[in-house]
Amino acid sequence: MKTYLFDFDGTLVDSMPSFIAGVLKELDKRNCKYNDDLIKIITPLGFAGTADYFIKTFALDASIEELIQSFKDNMANEYFYNIPAKSNVIKVLKQLKERGASLNVLTASPHVTLDACLKRLNIFDLFDNVWSCDDFATTKANPEIYKLVAQKLNVNVKDVLFLDDNLNANLTAKSAGMKVCGVFDESSADYIEQMNGVCDFYIYDFNELLEIK
Repeated sequence: MKTYLFDFDGTLVDSMPSFIAGVLKELDKRNCKYNDDLIKIITPLGFAGTADYFIKTFALDASIEELIQSFKDNMANEYFYNIPAKSNVIKVLKQLKERGASLNVLTASPHVTLDACLKRLNIFDLFDNVWSCDDFATTKANPEIYKLVAQKLNVNVKDVLFLDDNLNANLTAKSAGMKVCGVFDESSADYIEQMNGVCDFYIYDFNELLEIK
């Protein structure tokens, strides 16, 4: 593969506990009831999509803008100072870059936390493009976003390998025509069997990515 499109949370960085805690805090403080399936639903949606989903599903008395700001406030400190890269991610990204690969990011996270975290880890400059869903005014739950990314990369959508730890995002990217690689994360461990049924590849460690041709 020459063109890679990486998710951020749970794929490049070990941030899912912080991301999940940051958004669910808004439900907890309002005493809203939810189950674990909610995590699978919201992780591809981005802040705006999650805020809209919360308002509609839980009848929250808040605007999308207010919830987005609360999400950012809840988790900013972790992204700015603490969240680490996942095992072997930095090493493998550098090796792929040396091979001449095009490395790109597409994530639900906003640039304010995304860019700061990648820069702190000294990997921001390894990427040709760092995109938030905000840049496309849609979410990773919409197949069109993957087609738009391919257009921007000037490649056929089938020639992009998309990597994500989220089942729904992988399903959607696959439906858009991308090759898909599932990435293990503790937050999606319950969906490994389903991921293997959907994805072209599945990796438990980034070192395995070097073997995918």
